[in-house]
Amino acid sequence: MNVTPSPATEIAGSIAALRTHYDAVILPLWTGPGWNAAMRLPYEALSGIDNGPLPVKRYRAMACARQLYIFSQCEGSGAAAHAAQLFESLRTRFADLAHGGFVYSIDAQGQPLDTAKDLYTHAFVVFACAAYLKRSGLPQARALLDGTTRLIEQRFAAASGGLYHAALAQDFSAGGGTPLQNPIMHLTEAYLAAYEVTREHAYAKRLEGIASAVLAGFVDPATGCIAELPLGCDGNRIEPGHQFEWFSLLSTAPALFDGSPLAQALARAFEFALRHGVDTGTMGVAAALNLDGSPRDPAQRIWAQTEFARALAVRGDGFALAHLQAWLHAFPARFLHARGWHECLSPAGAVARGELPSTTPYHLATAYQALAEATAD
Repeated sequence: MNVTPSPATEIAGSIAALRTHYDAVILPLWTGPGWNAAMRLPYEALSGIDNGPLPVKRYRAMACARQLYIFSQCEGSGAAAHAAQLFESLRTRFADLAHGGFVYSIDAQGQPLDTAKDLYTHAFVVFACAAYLKRSGLPQARALLDGTTRLIEQRFAAASGGLYHAALAQDFSAGGGTPLQNPIMHLTEAYLAAYEVTREHAYAKRLEGIASAVLAGFVDPATGCIAELPLGCDGNRIEPGHQFEWFSLLSTAPALFDGSPLAQALARAFEFALRHGVDTGTMGVAAALNLDGSPRDPAQRIWAQTEFARALAVRGDGFALAHLQAWLHAFPARFLHARGWHECLSPAGAVARGELPSTTPYHLATAYQALAEATAD
């Protein structure tokens, strides 16, 4: 007699299959062909055809930090030693000894390339150090975490409004650019991770301030969505993947955010992004929408797909789990393969980007962790 598996059993099996692919296919890429042992850094990207490293133009501090995060999460043989190498490379190769902080990138020979100071980069240093501190307990990780947080608050914080500069010159002088939601979102992610591992109240206080500033500066009152640029900027847009990512981040810290105006807005943003930004036939998430929800960029980038799944998992109600079950049917067949993944597809499923960036496993790791936690019971 054939017994049809329950939805919960089917979901758990699909999640286990994703994790098996991650452990067996994706992680080994970055200790094998994706690891430059001479530089003690991951290559920026591998070929999707043969997994060989693509020609080196740069190494980014942010990419090193993301790799540090993923190997700090691993329990497999050699993961701790590999994380230790990444930590040393992050704090030595990218450090700006003259001005403080971290340069954006170095060249193929390890010399400074782009020396701008980038909030996105520094947020990921905090995030990765929090993960490595949790894994290792090393005082060096705590020192780099604390020092980078102080630098962010002293150098990147805007004079008013509670927001942060997205980018500054090498000496931290203002470059005249506008704040952007994406680095502020990743700073939120970083401070949540730092708060979890240190339990320092200063992080909780700053997170509450960031939530208020984002609500005032970026949230479209009509939809609840967080725009990419401050409200009123020409050419503004909504990225569905970021609505799902913000939703997940706030949902992981109910003690800080439950019932907050930003959390209430994001509940609406979730529905808006699902209605306008997800093709329910393929469960594919579009890259960008106009503020009214009309299509802007239909490309489907893998990170947005994983953020959709993470948001469904943390939402966790029957409606979300039904969509998650459909996503689990569609995503592996469309985006994963025996050599890794497809970085970007067209709505019809044609491969638009064939390389394998070293930054993408971070998105897979955070999504798969949320999926596993949602089905642990």
